[in-house]
Amino acid sequence: MKPWDIYSWEFQGFEAHPAVVLGTETRLANKPKVNVLFCSSKRATRTAEPLEVVLDTADGLDWETLCKCDLIFAAPKEQLSRKRGSVTHERRRQIAERVIRALGLAGL
Repeated sequence: MKPWDIYSWEFQGFEAHPAVVLGTETRLANKPKVNVLFCSSKRATRTAEPLEVVLDTADGLDWETLCKCDLIFAAPKEQLSRKRGSVTHERRRQIAERVIRALGLAGL
């Protein structure tokens, strides 16, 4: 498991959703929970809102999927299965910018 990998996240009885893994390689290797961003499991049928990024086949997903950047979850590693891909470098910048904005860290 590496930063920016996308895994299927099965949580609280819901169907599996793509989840983008955030954090350092050290944290991912040594902690039982990892930070993830939740993505929709359905095909995106609208444009992304200001705090979302569209991921697609270039990132390893089957179709255009909305990644929600305004809430970071702590997911137990055992809930993450089946690596689906990895976020492209361009979209990593987009996600990072939106997470910073969503958390109110811009302009500090």
